[in-house]
Amino acid sequence: MENTATITVETTVNAPVEKVWEFWNNPDHITKWSFASPEWHTPYSENDLKVGGKFKSTMAAKDGSMSFDFGGTYTAVDTNKKIEYSLEDGRKVSIVFEALSEQTRVIETFDPESTNPIEMQRGGWQAILDNFKTYTEEG
Repeated sequence: MENTATITVETTVNAPVEKVWEFWNNPDHITKWSFASPEWHTPYSENDLKVGGKFKSTMAAKDGSMSFDFGGTYTAVDTNKKIEYSLEDGRKVSIVFEALSEQTRVIETFDPESTNPIEMQRGGWQAILDNFKTYTEEG
């Protein structure tokens, strides 16, 4: 099954764009929010936020049964506004940070992979984005 349409997830975070940007990109923060469910965590993250820079996060089941690296290369970085990158498998991702006074709208659009159903992928990425919102608002 080949998916050709992009998937978009979004949220509005009750925090200014500068804080949202920092929490999104700092590996010390990424390890606290980048997982889709409580059974998972991100024990490792590195991030070289510049065009041509690379990032990698290790996502792992807390019970040790499974883990994988999620990584790619930045193709565009516009501080506090937009990030674009290519994943290691060639799929493209774009994240827009829209400043709304003391709130920030985060809109993430990505090319789906061809193994899992679209709704499952949308749900997983939205769950991670929801974790990000909660962590950033509490931090």
